[in-house]
Amino acid sequence: MRVLITGISGFAGSHLADYFLAQGRHEIFGTIRWRSNRDNIRHIEDKIHLVNCDIRDSYAMKSALEATRPDQIFHLAAQSYVPFSWSAPLETIETNIAGELNLFERVRELGINSVIHIAGSSEEYGLVHPDELPITEENPLRPLSPYGVSKIAQDFLGYQYYKSYGLRVVRTRAFNHTGPRRGDVFVTSNFAKQLVEIERGKRKPVLRVGNLEAVRDFLDVRDVVRAYAVVLEKGTPGEVYNIASGKGIKIKDLLDRLIRLTDGDIKIEQDPARLRPSDVELLIGSAEKFRKATGWKPEIPFDQTLQDLVEYWRNVLK
Repeated sequence: MRVLITGISGFAGSHLADYFLAQGRHEIFGTIRWRSNRDNIRHIEDKIHLVNCDIRDSYAMKSALEATRPDQIFHLAAQSYVPFSWSAPLETIETNIAGELNLFERVRELGINSVIHIAGSSEEYGLVHPDELPITEENPLRPLSPYGVSKIAQDFLGYQYYKSYGLRVVRTRAFNHTGPRRGDVFVTSNFAKQLVEIERGKRKPVLRVGNLEAVRDFLDVRDVVRAYAVVLEKGTPGEVYNIASGKGIKIKDLLDRLIRLTDGDIKIEQDPARLRPSDVELLIGSAEKFRKATGWKPEIPFDQTLQDLVEYWRNVLK
């Protein structure tokens, strides 16, 4: 099985590559840009095939697909940081939408019969009312960020290319996920990094935070990439599936659990720069449709995820 992972050096991409390598049944190709940080894949670089490709460049995308001729494509490359989408909305829209269109058009042009996974996001749901929980795939989409809008466009383009051209596209909407290698701009990893810096005496014992009242549905990234792999084996082209735990946790409670894993007397201060123009306050998903289709369910306890994340930063910040 020839697998192409766009954005393989990213958080989810690197863990997906790890998953397939452990299976031992796949030849793994991944797209990177010349300036991509390869820290997440240093440990596997000799076991995968890297292809230089900016997904916004149609010629580069064609070259990558010609070189790899994959059986499965996992499209993970994207501008994925929600706050950045407010400061750079055009870049977010162009990267996420044009990148996917380049992929679809070049697959069509080359006549490649790949099964394609499009990684959507729970941010597509945006504003959710309490009586709509847990969120199913039929819930209205009310995005509250340019990133959320871009992911809806990716989602719907996947459906459109399935209906219009018969591309075998399967879409997912993954809820929040974290774990080792998570970028330090994301909330769980940012908290963990600050706490380890305080623990190591590299920072004053003051933790800078944003909105602690939001409720999120968190998964371990290793459970999420396992879901990605399963969805192309057992999912139905044209369908969309939530990937979620079905449990909500307030960001404040998440922070308390992280603090208990580290040493030090911590003072918490809100940083206005960390507050969003409009925040998604409530996201708890239902993965019932996905579970019925594939048998998937989360396996890694969230406390283990947080412990592994803290240990990751202890190793990085030696």
